[in-house]
Amino acid sequence: MSSAPRIAIDIGGTFTDAVLQVDATRYTAKVLTTRNPAEGFMQGIAHLLSQSGVSPADVALITHGTTLATNALIERRGAKTALIVTEGHRDSLEIGYENRFDQYNFDADRRAPLVPRRLRWTVPERVDYRGQILRPLDEASVEGLVERIREAQIESVAVGLLHAYANPAHEQCIRDILQKHLPDIAVSLSSEVCPEIREYERQSTACANAYVQPL
Repeated sequence: MSSAPRIAIDIGGTFTDAVLQVDATRYTAKVLTTRNPAEGFMQGIAHLLSQSGVSPADVALITHGTTLATNALIERRGAKTALIVTEGHRDSLEIGYENRFDQYNFDADRRAPLVPRRLRWTVPERVDYRGQILRPLDEASVEGLVERIREAQIESVAVGLLHAYANPAHEQCIRDILQKHLPDIAVSLSSEVCPEIREYERQSTACANAYVQPL
């Protein structure tokens, strides 16, 4: 019994590798990873289809993996990212926890946050741990950030408000306002990428997602 053709593609920092499986026959292709990863992706598929004579319409499945996001985080080559947090909590991302990550190394250096302090902005709002709104979001303050984001040439925005895992309404409202005025800016909400208790985990995850999202 024959099986439908399947393609798998791995996009690396230097090369994009592609494999096409047709029954017991395997075809491979290797192309340079392009600045726009989609171009190398399509080139790899084109090479496979040319070798095999398979029609694009006959391909049943395409899967792909990539190290581009991991490389961008390690090498700090991600998008210029801003972070919006609850008023009074601008430095939560930098403070992290009290525990020392390398307690026996007196010369240890902590990596700088993905978002520097000058690009971390606050808005008046407050939600408690049960999801009840104690202070409504000041939408005018969010509107006021639009021009700052534009002037700073921000490419992506992370939003990490207190207790957003219990009630994401304020984060969602911020996204709606930003997308209305800045439709080309990527927005990552902590309540979507890491909906769990403790703001440090949510903020750092949202920042990492925002940092690589435009790539």
